[in-house]
Amino acid sequence: MRSSTPKMAGTALVLVAGLMLAGCSSKDDSGDTPTASGSESAAASGDLSIQPVVQIDTKGEEVPAADTSNAADPAGDGSAKCDPVTIAMAGALTGPNAALGINILNGAKLAVDAHNAANAGCQVTVKEFDTEGDPQKATQVAPSIVGDKSVIGLLGPAFSGETAAVGQVFSDAGLLSLTASATNPDLVKNGWTNFYRGLANDAVQGPSVAAYLVNTLKFAKVCVVQDDSDYGVGLAAQITSGLGDAADSSCAAKVKAGDKDFSATVQIIKTAAPDAVFYAGYYAEGAPFASQLKEAGVTAAFVSADGTNDPQFVKQAGSAAKDAYLSCPCGPAPEKFAADYKAKFNIDSGVYSVEAYDLATIMLKGIDSGVKDRAGLVDFVKSYDGDGLARHYKWDATGELASALIWIYQVK
Repeated sequence: MRSSTPKMAGTALVLVAGLMLAGCSSKDDSGDTPTASGSESAAASGDLSIQPVVQIDTKGEEVPAADTSNAADPAGDGSAKCDPVTIAMAGALTGPNAALGINILNGAKLAVDAHNAANAGCQVTVKEFDTEGDPQKATQVAPSIVGDKSVIGLLGPAFSGETAAVGQVFSDAGLLSLTASATNPDLVKNGWTNFYRGLANDAVQGPSVAAYLVNTLKFAKVCVVQDDSDYGVGLAAQITSGLGDAADSSCAAKVKAGDKDFSATVQIIKTAAPDAVFYAGYYAEGAPFASQLKEAGVTAAFVSADGTNDPQFVKQAGSAAKDAYLSCPCGPAPEKFAADYKAKFNIDSGVYSVEAYDLATIMLKGIDSGVKDRAGLVDFVKSYDGDGLARHYKWDATGELASALIWIYQVK
């Protein structure tokens, strides 16, 4: 998402983004149960935060940050006229990975509130649908979304598994499904004509990160561990393929969502003595896993991706999070965005917040242009071509961005 190297453009943007990610999600004060490493580890995180390192391409090489000076403004020119209309947001708003969904919801709210304040004649509502990030729960929620005729567009679903479970429901209803975070590559292979992804998928993230680990960090032996989610399975496959000979099959392992005891996997990794451990999954399991690796004396670098790239990982893993590398296809928070977000929600923005803001802005531009129904909003996005705060948004026929890159972070 940003770079600390001298040659990277936008150093000031980078510093703000690093500070932005240092903050806590809206679940930070919820009294989360300490990880297996105990409350002392959580407290030991001190001033650790997720800080930017570099934006990379599929070869793992540095790419300059995007120019955000022409980013679309959700306020428009203030002259929009429309009947009251609703866009929905679907994702985990409660549950073990709720911080990721809340980041998205808040980003969307920031855009919609700016639009509504500037356009008295066109008021848009954001309706929240909590899926808990669970595919089964999502199947129960989806009918309510498509059944609400006031909803003409959807930001989400947030996770890959729930998207796979309910994508056909939204496709059949002709409802735009614009995701800020679901990265499993196979999602665009279902024949859905309403699904658009607002960031790079794991077929981009996997090879990019693998190349960075091997070519830049010079890791020669990596243990790849995956959870059983669609996201984890897909990402692990991409990482393993990208690592080539550096992926050690003798210490490759699988865990389950909800696991908290990783002792068997930790022992396998300790015996293998790798240079790094790549975890494909979410922070709810990534944090205790990192803690238990450290407690066992494993000195390998801990590496994970966007599912773990959240302040909750640092809070829950404590000192074990130090020096962890966390990739993400999500973009940086410019200074004004970070300040506006903090002022509105009294927390710092997090992973996917900027994407959510950009994607909500695109839907708002469609509404302001005169779009009144679901079909019209799908058509608007299909032909959209414009800059956002995170990147340039233009989609190909499959619903993938024409161009998207990956950011590397480190906990420091």
